[in-house]
Amino acid sequence: MSTPATLTLHNVKTVRLGAGVAAECATDLAAMGCKRVLIVTGRPIRAMCEGLEDALAAAGLASTIWETGDGEPTIAELDDGIAAARDVQADAVVGFGGGTAMDLAKLISALSDGKQTLSEVVGTDLLQGRSFALACIPTTAGTGSEATPIAIVEDTEALLKKGVVSPHIVPDCAYLDPALTRSMPRSVTAATGIDALTHCIEAYANRFSHPAVDGWALEGISLIARYIERACANGDDMEAREGMLRASHLGGQCLGPVNTGAVHALAYPLGGEFHIAHGVANSLLLPHVLRFNLEAAPERYARIAVAMDKGGSGDAKADALKGIEEIERLSAAIGIERHLSAFGISSNTIPHMAAAAITVQRLLMRNPREVTEADAQAIYEAAL
Repeated sequence: MSTPATLTLHNVKTVRLGAGVAAECATDLAAMGCKRVLIVTGRPIRAMCEGLEDALAAAGLASTIWETGDGEPTIAELDDGIAAARDVQADAVVGFGGGTAMDLAKLISALSDGKQTLSEVVGTDLLQGRSFALACIPTTAGTGSEATPIAIVEDTEALLKKGVVSPHIVPDCAYLDPALTRSMPRSVTAATGIDALTHCIEAYANRFSHPAVDGWALEGISLIARYIERACANGDDMEAREGMLRASHLGGQCLGPVNTGAVHALAYPLGGEFHIAHGVANSLLLPHVLRFNLEAAPERYARIAVAMDKGGSGDAKADALKGIEEIERLSAAIGIERHLSAFGISSNTIPHMAAAAITVQRLLMRNPREVTEADAQAIYEAAL
């Protein structure tokens, strides 16, 4: 893999970390001249927004809650969110929740001015600008969406996820408050943690890997290996919760300049057609894609193993395999299902999934090893 000569970074201007920092969103938006805020959040965590609402009111800002659905963000939900922002004449949008809330908030902030439609901006660098202020407050530690120039929505008709990639949807401010992740269920902690791990691994072992990003990826991998079991075992372990939030954010920082690869491309049909949670879909496929990729980047995968406190023997392939085995052990230890068949997926559905996955070339082109449709089918078969 060659190193690109240049690297373009689009970073969040303000990142605050620590218990209680979410309330500082109010003073930051007020300093930006905002008056009316749409808070995009999920129904299960609606009550968690009360502190932010109080802080916004104290800062002289009006706020309105708009609730998303429980699953992956859809185009229909985006349309509803845009309508809500227009109804209250919002000039700022806050994504408060997991990837669904944050991705919808990013697109609502970009499209509510009516200058462009979603169909015009799906793809890379097609969005012309953003009129609203944008802040993100993650309550899960996985997507890292608060740090990325990427937003994903599900096209329920095409049964596939569609991505918007643009520096204009990088939030102005992000608030990493571990106290907000305290009530996250074990299953969500596990799935989102593996999502963050996949971001870091795929950004590090990538055709477009770059030394400026490598450090973020390896640190994220190390943090997850150290803290994910603790965070799953005890939701009140604030050191582990903060470590996982930091890892998720680092993974998100990797996505803009480098992005992911075949794991995410092959996971898209699992979410779009079978509605498998994104982190779980990644976990199901991750070890199988890594074994497929191993011959193309053994040294990279060996260094990933070392970051997980495995390997270090000097035999790159052997060390890399130890790292893959550790990923499988972690997934089992935190209770993530490891077989596609558990979700009703059979070999009959594999050709269709492979055909859909192979269209996600914006990610497959970054994978260390070329993936054909036949390769995709073989990876799905291995994951059954």
